[in-house]
Amino acid sequence: MGTKKTGSANHLFPRDWRKSYPVVDRGEGIYLWDKDGRRYIDGAGGAAVVTVGHGNREVIEAMRSQAERVCFPYVGNFLSEAQMELADKVISFAPPGMSRVYFVSGGSEATEVAIKIARQYHLLRGKEGKVKIISRWLSYHGATLGALSLSGHSQRRKDYLPYLTDSPHIAPPYCYRCPFELSYPACHIRCAEELERTIKMIGAENIAAFIAEPIIGNTAGAVVPPAEYYPIIRDICDRFDILFLLDEVFTGFGRTGRSFAIDHWGVCPDMLIFGKGISSGYAPLGGVVIHEKIFDVFYHSPSSGFFLGYTYSGNPLACSAGMAVLNYIEKNHLIEECARKGAYLREKASRLKNHPMVGDLRGKGLLLGLELVSSREGKKPFPREMRVAETLTAIAMSKGLLLMSGSGVSDGVAGDHLIIAPPLTITTEELDLLIDLLEASLKEWWGKHQQEDSW
Repeated sequence: MGTKKTGSANHLFPRDWRKSYPVVDRGEGIYLWDKDGRRYIDGAGGAAVVTVGHGNREVIEAMRSQAERVCFPYVGNFLSEAQMELADKVISFAPPGMSRVYFVSGGSEATEVAIKIARQYHLLRGKEGKVKIISRWLSYHGATLGALSLSGHSQRRKDYLPYLTDSPHIAPPYCYRCPFELSYPACHIRCAEELERTIKMIGAENIAAFIAEPIIGNTAGAVVPPAEYYPIIRDICDRFDILFLLDEVFTGFGRTGRSFAIDHWGVCPDMLIFGKGISSGYAPLGGVVIHEKIFDVFYHSPSSGFFLGYTYSGNPLACSAGMAVLNYIEKNHLIEECARKGAYLREKASRLKNHPMVGDLRGKGLLLGLELVSSREGKKPFPREMRVAETLTAIAMSKGLLLMSGSGVSDGVAGDHLIIAPPLTITTEELDLLIDLLEASLKEWWGKHQQEDSW
């Protein structure tokens, strides 16, 4: 019997060429194992991707069954049963009024589709001047140039500015660091009113859409807006004939304890962008859910389509994975369980607010963010060169816990945060272990650095 061959990383272009990566071997439930046998709690669900856990046999079997039938019919020639069934299922999760789905291979592509649909929608209505899309600072809508143009994370944008389109950005609904130095509720939701002010300055006749994440994910560490924010945003968009594009890539399909995070506010967008959790990482999959009012304009137009050009749109193997994931979520009541476990997680994590470097604890469901500060009283961020969040994730990984980290929440450069977003299948006992490992990681970092006076 021959020895199993293993590859090397010598011919890969890595995401970080200074980092030494362990090689993953297998996954089961909330755990991953590397080739050296070390076990890790996937406390971030990869990147808020994994919903139904690793090694889920029902998803694997559904994909195997589809693979035995057909993996790739070109979308220009065929529909597939997997594609049609998944579209029906997605609509059953979506807010009322959403009626059509366009599938692609991930969140960045989905944002591009939403941009093109918004443009075409206004063209078909004879409003050629509506071209600009307003977004927010501290946002992230994808890595493609169109999606990055809308994103509001300075460090991710800076190297590519010559290629990015001129997209207006407004302040985020970030109460912990209010950009207007106001306090809720006396602020009268100034951050939402900023959208109307910007529309009037640019001219509504020039604006196609406003795009936002319902809960600001990776770039701000699970920032949750005030209760009034999205109803105000919806009203502004309606009054100025501007489409409301909602980016649920990070939060969709149960992550926050609702089908979609926007359900916490009872608001319906015009387009809903999704990815990540729909396939739980078993296959590349994303898409856009489109409101009936938009499809009506397309349906009654003289043309029968327009160019999108994604080869893997509606890929049946990916759609079979998505269908199995959503079926598993429904059958096992994971959204309701996520709400329950999210409350448990918040309660258990509340003790971390006593730690001197934890300035804020926020989020919904199984999406929890910790903002890290050098001074809780003044909300003073650590200097960027200390790379506090990255160092903490490395410490946690050495203890067997995977987390997400981010920076720039204070001024676009400084300001560190951590994100917890485990699979929805995690148990309360495993949440206890996760918080214990996180607390130990914070204590280890603080023990090494608390005597430093350069902050």
